[in-house]
Amino acid sequence: MRAHLPNEPDLDLSPSPGDEVKTTTCYMCACRCGIKVWLRDGGIRYIQGNPSHPVNQGVLCAKGASGIMQHHSPARLTRPLLRVGERGSGEFREIEWDEAMEIATSWLAPVRERNPDELAFFTGRDQSQALTGWWAQQFGTINYAAHGGFCSVNMAAGGLYTLGGSFWEFGEPDWEHTRYLMLWGVAEDHDSNPIKLGLGKLKARGAKVVAVNPVRTGYGAIADEWIGIRPGTDGLFAFALIHELLRMDRIDLDYLVRYADAHWLVVKDPGGAEDGLFVRDGEGRPQCWVADALHPADAPDVSPAVVGEYVLPDGRTAVPAFHLVAERYLDPQYAPDAVAERCGIPADTIRRIARELAEAAFESNLSLPIAWTDSWGREHAEMVGRPVALHAMRGISAHSNGFHTCRGLHLLQLLLGAVDAPGSFRYQPPYPKPIPPPNRPGRARREDGSLDAGPLGFVHGPEDLLVDADGQPRRIDHAYSWAYPLSAHGMMHTLLRNAHAGDPYRIDTLLMFMANMAWNSSMNTRETIAWLTDRDDDGEYRIPRIIYSDAYASEMVAYADLVLPDTTYLERFDAISMLDRPISDADGAADAIRQPLFDAATQPDKDGRARDVRGFQSVLLDLGARLGLPGMVHADGSPQYRDYADYIVRHERTPGVGLLAGWRGENGTQAGKGAPNPEQLQRYIDNGGFWREEVPEHARYFKMGNRGYLEWAQALGFIGSSAPITLHLYAEHLQKFRLAAQGHGEHQPPEEHRERVETYFDPLPMWYTPFEQAQVDEAEFPLHAITQRPMFMYHAWGSQNAWLRQIAARNWLYMHPDTGARHGVADEDWVVVASHLGEITVQAKFAGNVQPDTLWTWNAIGKRRGAWRLDADAPEGRKGFLLNHLISDITPRGDYANADPVTGQAAWFDLRVSLRRAPPDTTGGTGDAGDRTTDATTLTQPQFEPLALGDAPGGPLRYGARKR
Repeated sequence: MRAHLPNEPDLDLSPSPGDEVKTTTCYMCACRCGIKVWLRDGGIRYIQGNPSHPVNQGVLCAKGASGIMQHHSPARLTRPLLRVGERGSGEFREIEWDEAMEIATSWLAPVRERNPDELAFFTGRDQSQALTGWWAQQFGTINYAAHGGFCSVNMAAGGLYTLGGSFWEFGEPDWEHTRYLMLWGVAEDHDSNPIKLGLGKLKARGAKVVAVNPVRTGYGAIADEWIGIRPGTDGLFAFALIHELLRMDRIDLDYLVRYADAHWLVVKDPGGAEDGLFVRDGEGRPQCWVADALHPADAPDVSPAVVGEYVLPDGRTAVPAFHLVAERYLDPQYAPDAVAERCGIPADTIRRIARELAEAAFESNLSLPIAWTDSWGREHAEMVGRPVALHAMRGISAHSNGFHTCRGLHLLQLLLGAVDAPGSFRYQPPYPKPIPPPNRPGRARREDGSLDAGPLGFVHGPEDLLVDADGQPRRIDHAYSWAYPLSAHGMMHTLLRNAHAGDPYRIDTLLMFMANMAWNSSMNTRETIAWLTDRDDDGEYRIPRIIYSDAYASEMVAYADLVLPDTTYLERFDAISMLDRPISDADGAADAIRQPLFDAATQPDKDGRARDVRGFQSVLLDLGARLGLPGMVHADGSPQYRDYADYIVRHERTPGVGLLAGWRGENGTQAGKGAPNPEQLQRYIDNGGFWREEVPEHARYFKMGNRGYLEWAQALGFIGSSAPITLHLYAEHLQKFRLAAQGHGEHQPPEEHRERVETYFDPLPMWYTPFEQAQVDEAEFPLHAITQRPMFMYHAWGSQNAWLRQIAARNWLYMHPDTGARHGVADEDWVVVASHLGEITVQAKFAGNVQPDTLWTWNAIGKRRGAWRLDADAPEGRKGFLLNHLISDITPRGDYANADPVTGQAAWFDLRVSLRRAPPDTTGGTGDAGDRTTDATTLTQPQFEPLALGDAPGGPLRYGARKR
């Protein structure tokens, strides 16, 4: 017993947080950390990190711990709702699930019979796209997209068409061996706990961390060097670094020949149908130049030419791909002195960073004593390192030049030999994939009405586009059209404008899940609301029916006709799947589940009533069965799957491959591929909610050309072949589009798109001024304006959380003090910020952590009053705001979406604005948008009529007082 002094209370210094603990996967951001949830008397008591989980190893952030308040949020929806008033009025009638499903079925059955493309199915912050995409395929609609189109598709496509992998959550720095890390446009919202763990290792080892970002927060705040770059110029900076590396001859040519296409010959035949394509033999093998003759470029142990011009047997000339790289980036236009002013980075700094990269890569003498065999059968006694790592995120991706910027960063990595070498960027299984991945988007319907492939995929050439005989878009969002050919995630940000306009046709029903398009998920928010509510001359809504599913009373709920209430993430099964966004790390393949810790019916709403909610995934399968969709019903018409949990276990995408890779086979003894195992979910639960398979030590690096890795990955079903994957300095697939624009081939763009396609489908990374900046008067709109997502919140649902709101319940417009002085603005003044689209009135705050030509704020904290069941006077609605009101969904010229011309990714960060101090009579008002009447309460502008989505509870929100 513990001895204690007289009168000292006998304290329990290690109290148990509860009487039961269960493991599951967090859903408070995209990190997908493992958590241990402590229960007491069947209710949630405490959330902690799971120390055995591969993602976070026990670390948990503020978001994850506050999942308690997400589960107890007063904004939780409780029953299906049918609209009875006008859209936006918040007038609904509660209905039972049978009626809700009958209504949804009655709306969708005629659509599928008539034309499945009249259903547009778009999902927002969804983590079950392996299901939702398959469901859309079985329904037969090509109009399916995920949130990546306005989030990260430049990152994904730029990487997958270059390296067969990408930044984001699909690759990581070699935290154990990196000596020089550059973070490009990285905020704290994605993959945050693994990055924090990794940065801790780097700082402890003395590795250098450089943050390239217009704003210095989070990771940048602990970086050894912050480079406050001007938004949209990251590509120029990367090209200047490449220029210096080439000029100094500090590149890894052996690596480029061994693993990349540096020596592949490119045809030089201006005006010819094969100009810019690789030289191939009769079997399609790429060719290189060896000892005065053509030679297969994929043969081992050759010493090919990497520069020079060579005459082919047919009289045409050709040059190696590396020759084109050197020719372009050694051009004086990319010299540090030429780009310094545009980037806002001193030329001497650029030259120094290039030297530091080269020194870290080539003078570190890093080598791991691990024997391995490459794809050509050559045995190696060691793995030679290049300890320079790059990591990038939305800051470089969300620009209209973001695709080529992403490619430019990958080119920089390749020249240093710093892709999957020890110390560099590393692939996470199931990557790398063939370049591009083999799955093309579905284009035709089978006899049973389903699409011939999933609605999202990767085009390999103009023949894969979804266009009609006249070259016009077939999809409602115009994805995979000549305007945005490589839009691998779809284009949710163009959906509502096009659906309202009937371009290229009218849709009947919009089905959306977790996509807050009536507020923070839309560009041009005011007009988006108008499209949702506009009517035809006959009085019918131009978008006839909207079915929406969410767990919370977001702004979008008010604009739905039928609301299907989702569960919280602690009340359902989920699969974090290898077919979607797994939780792998570079040393192991991993996936995970969520399990229901509670029956939602036992978790009352804010008024103490039982909730009648269902997981959207199970609802979707029920709806598919009611519609008789192929793969969802037996021959007698009965449902194929009981619910989503049953689907997770029994569904096979191809024989032996399902949503989860662990414990497959009838006895649960197989991994990756195997028959369904009825006990699979229980095995995951018993293992803490996850499965992980170690990559063999000899297979952990050089995965694109490592025989051991490729055979291991093929055996697990990650890739179809163990053939080596060649990395691409030169993107021949882009050149195919350029040739089409020049008049070659069977599939050519309409005249109005030819110049655009020829310009931006450059097979080498290029840079151009972002479209908005190029199309507005820079004297009128001299400043950049961007958002970042805070480490302590994630999207809109985090900023309705009672605990997280105590960290920040409103946002400010942050600016450098010098910027304020230039524009006559003092700290905490109210200011008017204007773009070519409109203006907002908000409160300024001085901060030295921002590039002086850039304004910034936190994203998604501002709320529309009445939404999320916050108090009517909540700061989020009074002083919080969105930059979205200033961001147009189309370019200033009005000819295309405000998006990247290659992938269609939304160019959120291209925003250009003016700044002025607000007159004292413009910061009040409580009425409609545009109302500027003075009031004792200061409000941001614009303000909209409060939504009627339920009242906030009185008093503080408590979850555990009764358990004390």
